[in-house]
Amino acid sequence: MKKLGLVGGTGPESTLLYYRKFVYEANKRTGDNFFPNLTIESINVYDVLVMCGRKDYEALTKYLEKAIGNLVAAGAEVVALTGNTPHIVFDELQARTMVPLVSIIESTCSEVQTLGLKKVGLVGTRFTMEADFFKRPFTESGIQVVVPHADEIDYIADKIHDELERGIIKPQTRDTFTTIIERMYQDEGIEAIILGCTELPLLFGGTELPVRALDTVDIHVEVLFKALQQ
Repeated sequence: MKKLGLVGGTGPESTLLYYRKFVYEANKRTGDNFFPNLTIESINVYDVLVMCGRKDYEALTKYLEKAIGNLVAAGAEVVALTGNTPHIVFDELQARTMVPLVSIIESTCSEVQTLGLKKVGLVGTRFTMEADFFKRPFTESGIQVVVPHADEIDYIADKIHDELERGIIKPQTRDTFTTIIERMYQDEGIEAIILGCTELPLLFGGTELPVRALDTVDIHVEVLFKALQQ
């Protein structure tokens, strides 16, 4: 198995989730006496959000490029970003990187196509919900992506920024998110909801949502295993 490099810290809780899922799934697949070699470069999620807010994508690219360079210097042969939002500059990063980057967005789009879905909902950070970078590959594949209403986007973005990025899980927040997803299902006819922020699995762990949930962490990790074995 090739060595994996993860750009983490976007945010810390989802980085821990990636590590646990990847390490123990690798152990499960390959044998009780094996744990994979990987390196994590942890960056500051709030720096990423500030640069996105300013639309300073060149600064963001350079920031992430440095993190990826540190992973490659540590021997990483395949690299992944552990947050959806940093994928706003994914194409530019791949053009500047010598090793393969595995996209969480492309991985999720492929899964939606495999499932035969034509209309999906998307929740995540403000940038993920409002910008085109996440929706583009879906739209190009004939899949409609529905996002929440403007006031719902405000609520979701604030809770991700103020609570989930800090590992704070509140039942009231979970209930309100679930209500928003229920409205999207009833009013918009979505066939599934993409959990397009890698902290969201922590919020919804063990919760039955009104529509099928697509966990981008699980989807991404599965694709990473395939990339590491090529």
